[in-house]
Amino acid sequence: MLKPTTCLLGIISSTLYSASLLAQTVLPLKVEDAFRHSPVPSAAMSAVVIPLNSATATPVLQQNADASFSPASTMKLLTTLIALEELGPTFRWKTQFLTDKPLKKDTLNGNLYLRGGGDPNLTWEKFSVMLRALRTQGIRKINGDLILDRSYFQPERLDIGAPPFDEHPDAYYNVIPDALLIHSNLTSFAIESTAERIDTRLLTPLDKIKFSNHLHFNEKSCAEWESEWKAPAIEFQRKDQIEIMLSGGFPRRCKITTNLNIIERNQYIAHMFRTLWQEMGGSWQGQVRDGLVPANAILLHERASETLADTLRIVNKQSDNAMVKILFLTLGAESPDKINGNTLQTADARVRNWLAKQGISDAGLVLENGSGLSRIERISANQMAAILAVGARSLWNPEFSSSMPVAALDGTMRKRLKGSAGELRARIKTGTLKNTTAIAGYVRDIHDQAWIVVAMINHDEASKAKPALDELLNWVAAGRP
Repeated sequence: MLKPTTCLLGIISSTLYSASLLAQTVLPLKVEDAFRHSPVPSAAMSAVVIPLNSATATPVLQQNADASFSPASTMKLLTTLIALEELGPTFRWKTQFLTDKPLKKDTLNGNLYLRGGGDPNLTWEKFSVMLRALRTQGIRKINGDLILDRSYFQPERLDIGAPPFDEHPDAYYNVIPDALLIHSNLTSFAIESTAERIDTRLLTPLDKIKFSNHLHFNEKSCAEWESEWKAPAIEFQRKDQIEIMLSGGFPRRCKITTNLNIIERNQYIAHMFRTLWQEMGGSWQGQVRDGLVPANAILLHERASETLADTLRIVNKQSDNAMVKILFLTLGAESPDKINGNTLQTADARVRNWLAKQGISDAGLVLENGSGLSRIERISANQMAAILAVGARSLWNPEFSSSMPVAALDGTMRKRLKGSAGELRARIKTGTLKNTTAIAGYVRDIHDQAWIVVAMINHDEASKAKPALDELLNWVAAGRP
């Protein structure tokens, strides 16, 4: 959709992104009108609109462009572009099965090691294929323990002791990753009701999991099924048995599927491993525990993930927080210069080094996990615009641009700008938090001119000003009438 430009060296200079008298400081009328119809003042917005392939790159609109704002998920553009630039589009994560004893006939008398390499999309189906590879090697009986090696990231378990981000710690978007995150640690189950009863059914292959169903009927519509839903809880654990209690109100004649992060990670892997291995005719009586792969371990099987380029299309189009956090951690894990043995600190330093090489100031930039799902992450509109300018001239611009949602077509923009000037003309990463709504990306106008557009609104009722961001995109797409 967008052509790379070769005239952007001046764009990435911070001096050219400072406030300019030539830039429009009065917002377009429809943008101002959208703010007037919301409880949010226009001063709560930071914005910049810059021509993409102009050597001088004079902004046509700037407001609060040097101020550090919460970007919400538009921060994913920084992480994904730098991952492309530093790791390359064909980078793959690797997950391995190893052992400390050679196979005797069909029996493995030693421990089985599972070493995680940070695969951001290791679903249970893909994990099952890895187990099938062990069976095809003749392994049937495993007499040792399954030892989990998560040492690719340091510290290994950022989730332990982490305070909840919000009131929904079991939601997928709140999953805190580690180097061995299988199926995002999600337990999937279906709830289906008739006029008389409510039934539950487990969808994830986990053995010895039971539901304690305390759901009762309410008079809500199926679309409102979560309105009286109470977060599931682990009611009791006895040996290998886990019982999940479901409670709250549920509509009649309703069928839903939900995915929740509620089972402790090592238990989750133990239940999944046992279930899948037994389905393949294997036997295992060991335990799951943490550990490190010994230096003399024998590699049994290695699985390479999808490429980074393929992964980015999920990350940016669907705004996947867990996956982009893994990208950020991978920047640290793959760095030759480790800082204090801490993967997050190393990733932060690598991002800032990359920015410095591009001539982009990191003043005011605050990084926590690279996803934007953060109360403290900050970036300015001018910094984000400079990053997008580098992305436009990158060797990997096709991979970067194609990962972004297209207005009125797909991803988080599929329902926005339909029937408007911006329809299909904007590749935009969106961002939403309780006090933030944001957009950042590329727009091609009706005159075939490409633009960088960044806008972030920080306000307690920011979501009510989303129409102002849509009007800004339409204004650019229509050729700034």
